[in-house]
Amino acid sequence: MEKVMLITGASRGIGAATARLAAAQGYALCLNYQRQQAAAEALVSEITQAGGRAIAVQADVADERQVMQLFARLDQHFGRLDVLVNNAGILETQMRLEQMELARWQRVFATNVFGSFLCCREAIKRMSTRQGGNGGAIVNLSSAAARLGAPGEYIDYAAVKGAIDSMTLGLAKEVAADGIRVNAVRPGVIETEIHASGGEPERVARVSQSVPMGRGGLAREVAEAILWLASEQASYTSGALLDVSGGR
Repeated sequence: MEKVMLITGASRGIGAATARLAAAQGYALCLNYQRQQAAAEALVSEITQAGGRAIAVQADVADERQVMQLFARLDQHFGRLDVLVNNAGILETQMRLEQMELARWQRVFATNVFGSFLCCREAIKRMSTRQGGNGGAIVNLSSAAARLGAPGEYIDYAAVKGAIDSMTLGLAKEVAADGIRVNAVRPGVIETEIHASGGEPERVARVSQSVPMGRGGLAREVAEAILWLASEQASYTSGALLDVSGGR
């Protein structure tokens, strides 16, 4: 039977790369986006023209009501869920912690942490064998920043990814008996548009000199790790935090 994958924040970067790879592997896709409607719809067209099945659904994962509507659309269109990829995430302008305001932290935690918690909660309700589901896999997007700390740039972003690591470890144990595997990928410096959000579009070029492999990573390289963790090839892997960071 065709497996269904929900990817949050799927309109660009790692999310879009994961969608393309998943479609090539035969997944039906529910692609969530918040603002980038044109990009999400273009990705759906690309996948469907290649013979795949995909829909795009707008929702802000930080908003519980919108998350519930996202999963309702998923239920209506596909009737099942096999893999959740918690990819939606934001970061804000680089600065030191003493310059940051509470409103910034509330935004960053709402999307990166609360959004992942909400989507995990709804995914478990649908996947859990205890609740009549068929089991499944959850792949959370963490970051190498969780262990590096991102000093002088994004300490708040590093902190939310640390929360994702802790949630991944605990949830993996909590739902293992329900047939659900929970893992996280921790990308390093990756060539995506997110760096522009922090005010430094060329950050990869600057930071790559500190990467042992001497370069930034590609979104597809992260997607490969996500798809492996989602697959039966990783059937005995749960609670893993997989670094995809060029050795950094």
